[in-house]
Amino acid sequence: MTARVPRYFDVDWDRFDPWRIQPVRHSVQDHPLLQPDQLVELGKRLERESLVRTHTSDATASTSFDAAPRLHPNKMTAEETLSHIQSAKAWMSLLNVQTDPLYRGFVREVLDDVQPEVERRDPGMCYRAGWIFVSSPKTVTPFHMDTEHNFILQMRGKKTVYVWEHDDLETVSEKARNRFHGRHSRELMTWDESFRKRAKVFQLEPGMGAYMPSTSPHLVENGDEPSITVSFTYYTNSTRRKRLLHKLHDLMQDRGFDPPPVNPKAPFDALVYMLGTAAFGTKRLLRRLGGGKVYSDRVAYAHAEIGV
Repeated sequence: MTARVPRYFDVDWDRFDPWRIQPVRHSVQDHPLLQPDQLVELGKRLERESLVRTHTSDATASTSFDAAPRLHPNKMTAEETLSHIQSAKAWMSLLNVQTDPLYRGFVREVLDDVQPEVERRDPGMCYRAGWIFVSSPKTVTPFHMDTEHNFILQMRGKKTVYVWEHDDLETVSEKARNRFHGRHSRELMTWDESFRKRAKVFQLEPGMGAYMPSTSPHLVENGDEPSITVSFTYYTNSTRRKRLLHKLHDLMQDRGFDPPPVNPKAPFDALVYMLGTAAFGTKRLLRRLGGGKVYSDRVAYAHAEIGV
């Protein structure tokens, strides 16, 4: 029987480690939904749903990622920004594009392609999402981290992506990681120029990309021309487990305890996870019985209502 070969991704799957950064090649860049006119229409639709995030090119590596849209507001509409991205001096993210009926099929098509290979090493792919970044020349995506595993793929233009290992505690402390997962807050992340020498650096152009695990700090600097980049993200059983452990460690720190760094294989965290799963399960059940809305991270696609 002929081995299945993914259509869109060129990755060394035999050496794929879901918790380590690695380069990727792809053939997504010619997809018809990534043409500029299609992205303008998508931006108009998502803006009506408050699913556009943007700031000007005044943001730097050290700018708070969460506060960048407020500190450096882009006053143009999504249509204006996307139509004039060469001169807009702006960075724009089209959020959770899987919520758009047309683009959900795009996200499904690409992630279905890679899912069998991912799940050989990291089962349980769920909470899938797509994010499209359109940026003017010389713009910066400030230093930050995200909860999901991420295939970041370059479609147009060139950019430099700096990525740090998910367990690099000299770049982002364990307390900052706990706070991030526990409260979706990046407030304890602090940029230092000395971090650059610790990063894995990717010089991306169309057809190139990178894989970064959940909670991998990263920084993106655009080149001399407009750029279009797409991230395809998802959770797995291991990301969900690790995220819950960080939440529980954050709770322990709030109560004056000093737990060791999260280690899903350690007996301590095995016990913490068992108790935490029971406690959070009870809390969710009570909320549901009380008529409250309960979101699940086991669903096929990410919820747009959850913060990014």
